Amino acid sequence: MPSTASRPTSAPPRNAPSGLVPTTRQPPRKARLRAHLRRAAPALLAYAAVRLTVLLAVALWAHRQHHGLWPILATQWDANWYLGIAAHGYTHHLGTAYDANNLAFFPLYPLLVKAVAMLTPGTRATTGLVIAVASSFLAAWGVFAVGGLLHGRRVGVLLTVLWAALPVGLVEWMGYTESLFTAFAAWALYAVLTGRWLWAGSLAALSGLTRPTGIAVAAAVSVAALLSLRRAFSGRALAAAALAPAGWLAYVGWVGLRLGRWDGYFAVQQLWHNEWDGGVETLRRLREVLAYDSTPELFLVMVTVTLLASVALYVLSAWDRQPLPLLVFTGVLLLIVLGSGGVYFPRARFLLPGFPLLLPPALYLARASRRFRTLALTAAVLGSVYCSAYMVLVWPSAP
Repeated sequence: MPSTASRPTSAPPRNAPSGLVPTTRQPPRKARLRAHLRRAAPALLAYAAVRLTVLLAVALWAHRQHHGLWPILATQWDANWYLGIAAHGYTHHLGTAYDANNLAFFPLYPLLVKAVAMLTPGTRATTGLVIAVASSFLAAWGVFAVGGLLHGRRVGVLLTVLWAALPVGLVEWMGYTESLFTAFAAWALYAVLTGRWLWAGSLAALSGLTRPTGIAVAAAVSVAALLSLRRAFSGRALAAAALAPAGWLAYVGWVGLRLGRWDGYFAVQQLWHNEWDGGVETLRRLREVLAYDSTPELFLVMVTVTLLASVALYVLSAWDRQPLPLLVFTGVLLLIVLGSGGVYFPRARFLLPGFPLLLPPALYLARASRRFRTLALTAAVLGSVYCSAYMVLVWPSAP
């Protein structure tokens, strides 16, 4: 039988799939915000401790190799593309060169970098890194909020620590979009679980302007909103279902208009070798790493283990009867990542926002002994330290 410990601990509102019991009297908004922040404080402090531990270890390793840490975090790989968009905008042409068209990168993060940099001192690279770090704390708060809502404070804290200690967790403090996207995704899911439909739809739309996988957040919000209409009609739920995919559709449509062809965005993705092939390329690379390559790259082994573990965790999440919005979000995310025919090595990073997949181990650790829990979390953090340092200092390609 599925574990009952994984089910919400309180009855949901009438118009939400699961969540908190509504009260007749609500305290002032600022007081509620302070109360939520106080409740999340242990999770945020633990998150900061993990991130600083990893950052310090990577800084020491980089110093021994005579590398500067700031350029690694703020200006390399995808960060450089986003900074270029913030400085010069998007191209007007499709072109024929592979891996060279910046229309593949969604616009919200570089627009934020450009806007904030105009109002603050410092370079755009510094601004981008500050936005990513600040977003990571909003994301960690959202991860805790979802875990705490469903299973209590302890599970929420453990879920946040596990998310921080993922092998590619250092990306959360790099000039990338994963932190911003996870913040939108986590709070959109929290809004769904608590019946805040307009918030859910708006955050899903913003996620769709941040990363291509924003369509996974949109699917979760729209499916939950439409299913809620079976119980009782709600104009807000209907509006959320329509609003959720608007950001993703707007950018894909804008790229089509800019390039003068309806499939413009997908043509750009083809130039980045990123087509959906139903998982053929993924299976080929899995076989190559696990069976045919006698000396596989350590980073590729980590990516392979992450993909396999994510599939196993999704099965456990379904068995544990997670709320449908979480299952839809992680299911669509996995479908996109595993079904892509594009490059293999960034796929662990692409799954970084899929924090609900970590709920089964968080629940297990919450029930385990304190000694086992301490050993498991210590091992996870040490693994994140090594993998993060290897990712940015040894591995020659993008995370």
